[in-house]
Order: sequence, then C-alpha cells, then structure tokens
Amino acid sequence: MKQIDYTQLHPELFGKMTRQGAFLTTKGACGRLNTMTIGWGSVGYYWRRPVFTCVVRQSRFTDRQLKENPVFTVSVPKDGSLDKALAFCGSKSGRDEDKFTACQLTAQPGQKVDCPVIGEAWLHFECRVVARTLLDEDALAPEIMEGFYKDHDMHVAYYGEILACYVNE
Repeated sequence: MKQIDYTQLHPELFGKMTRQGAFLTTKGACGRLNTMTIGWGSVGYYWRRPVFTCVVRQSRFTDRQLKENPVFTVSVPKDGSLDKALAFCGSKSGRDEDKFTACQLTAQPGQKVDCPVIGEAWLHFECRVVARTLLDEDALAPEIMEGFYKDHDMHVAYYGEILACYVNE
C-alpha cells in the first residue's frame, strides 16, 4: 500500500466513476459486510477536512448499514478485471446476497476505519460519516425529479471525512 494525497488521483477517480463505477463498502453493527456499486460521488473539502460525498437511496440495505455504523470505504478498480463484480454488486441487494462470496472479493481490513476495502481494487478511500442529508424533492429541478425520482425513493447524501487514501501497488 502506498499512502497518497486524496486529490492526487482525482482525474482517474472521476473517469472510473463515470465509466465503470466503484465499490462502496459498509459494515453493519452486527459485523455483516456489504458492498454496492456507485457511479455518483465526489471528492471535495468541507468543514476544513477532505470529504468523499456519496449518495445512497434510503430504501437500500447500504443506507441501513451506514446508519448502524457510520463509516464506509470506496474501492476503485484500475482496469476492467472487476467489471463483472461491479455489475453484480450493482444489481443485487446485500439483504439477500453475500456479495463478497458471490464475487470472490477479498475483504481487506481498513487501516483507519472498522470497515474493509476491496483487496482486488486499486485506489481506496476510508471515510467516517460527518454529515448526512436526505435530498429534498422540492429543492431539485423538475427534470431531475422526473428523470431519477419518479418513485420518490430519494437519495441520502453521505459526507465522509477521508481518513485514509492509498493505492495498491
């Protein structure tokens, strides 16, 4: 592992998120692991700290896990070798599936948080939730509501302070 500045690989992160996605991993209070595919997220600076912001629909198992244990990791694959796992983890619920077993993913212990990273991935963020907010239907542009929230299953925005950022060499 090589520690890096959280901004160092921002262009690569942005490209991976918009094309293939990344893994958002959580660990519930009972120790149950889950990972889901995310394609929306951002890295920024809030409250005098580096922050990874991701959104999770409130109906998702991941949302429950984040409320139980407010830490998460984001693991970004370097190449297409995890595309099948990303597709699976983006289409199955952690309520019903052990995605780590199904996809043969390695739960590598986090360095700073009690939640693993995906060992086969390249770039990792370890985060502690410092804020969360439910997106307000009335605050969104009508075309966003129409395009993404017809069923009113709104996203919760999670702001995670980045405690560690590193790459597998």
